[in-house]
Amino acid sequence: MFYDALLGLLGAKQAMRMDDFIVWSGEAGGAAFSIHVPENGKAYSVGNGVMIALVARDPAQVDAVYAKALELGGQDEGKPGFRAEGFYAAYFRDPDGNKLNIHNMTS
Repeated sequence: MFYDALLGLLGAKQAMRMDDFIVWSGEAGGAAFSIHVPENGKAYSVGNGVMIALVARDPAQVDAVYAKALELGGQDEGKPGFRAEGFYAAYFRDPDGNKLNIHNMTS
């Protein structure tokens, strides 16, 4: 699965799995990421203007997550690099079209 492999690079794994959703989180808890079947009964769609931002421990992890996303069928939305002073980031879409950002902020 795309997110098992991708979020595994950040130390996260499935914390809960039900028929209508999956939650991933790190061992220490904190932030979690989940995918849900729409509760309103309408078809799933990509949120226009919605982006998920994931934090990496360093620029090398940004590069690794970005490369893994593309390897898993994701699409490039912006190669890894500095976007602003101290902000190293990459952008991609998962196989369903959801936009993600992986970034590291350095001082």
